[in-house]
Amino acid sequence: MCDRHVIVLTVLFIPLAVALLVLHEAILLAIGDFLMVQDDLHPADVIHVIAGDDYRTDYAIHLYKQGYAKRIFFTGGWCVFHRYWHGQHAMERAQAQGVPAPAIAVDESPVSSTYSEALRLKEFAAQSEVPIYSVIVVSDAYHMRRARWTYRQVLGNQVDLQMAPVPFELTPYQRRWWTDEPSRKYVKEEYMKLLYYYARYGVGWQPLANWLASFDVD
Repeated sequence: MCDRHVIVLTVLFIPLAVALLVLHEAILLAIGDFLMVQDDLHPADVIHVIAGDDYRTDYAIHLYKQGYAKRIFFTGGWCVFHRYWHGQHAMERAQAQGVPAPAIAVDESPVSSTYSEALRLKEFAAQSEVPIYSVIVVSDAYHMRRARWTYRQVLGNQVDLQMAPVPFELTPYQRRWWTDEPSRKYVKEEYMKLLYYYARYGVGWQPLANWLASFDVD
């Protein structure tokens, strides 16, 4: 092959390679971004923190201090991994950061899934002396699409639901999820759980739901 042909092929190949690289990253970003739901927040009746690591609690406290709600609702029950009662731990953490006790509600009933978290919120709203018409839900960014779908299934459309993902810089996860093992695992599992939840809670065929119940995931 003559030098001129090599030069022509090189000139053609480099832009193509760059375009494929950019497109590849754009597709990967879109895969992760699909899982994320982030609303423009406005003041709500309560902030509900889906049980998890302390950065969720801290972000909810931040939103409370920003005036987005007058109450924070913690759920989770006993945390085997951390060896503490999640609600109690979160309440103590919030009080240590200046949130007054009357502004904190706790339900230590066991929760085993996002669906059961939504049920705890529904029960809390039903028993609340102050009507709850709007809720800000705090969790991880990659959890948000499934969480919103689940909360809609449980709460219906009567409640104004706002999703507030914890910013990536406050979590151990990355938006460029394919570059980081914990993030890769999170994204992969969320897609699996989305499919499971649609089949488990959305199809409406009871025999299928009963069978899937034996494989319940969080």
